[in-house]
Amino acid sequence: MRKTFAYAAMLAAALGLAACDKAEDKAQDAQQHAEQAQQKMDEAQDKVNDAAKENAEAAKDSAEAEQKRAEEAAPATPAAPAAAPEATPAEPAK
Repeated sequence: MRKTFAYAAMLAAALGLAACDKAEDKAQDAQQHAEQAQQKMDEAQDKVNDAAKENAEAAKDSAEAEQKRAEEAAPATPAAPAAAPEATPAEPAK
């Protein structure tokens, strides 16, 4: 009776330890997956930031090009506009 109880206790302890090892392995795997997911999220955020910078630069370049086209298309205006001759008012009839 003592031997069977001892064998049963040792078997239960061995199975319990094996189950704990599996749980720890699963926890470690979950931690590794979480770290990998965080790294991928950081990389994706970096790509989004780079794309936003490129978009802003492209918008700035486009605005500068549009302004340059507008300046080239505008007629050249003289620095000082020519003064128009003043009209003398007619004298009223008496």
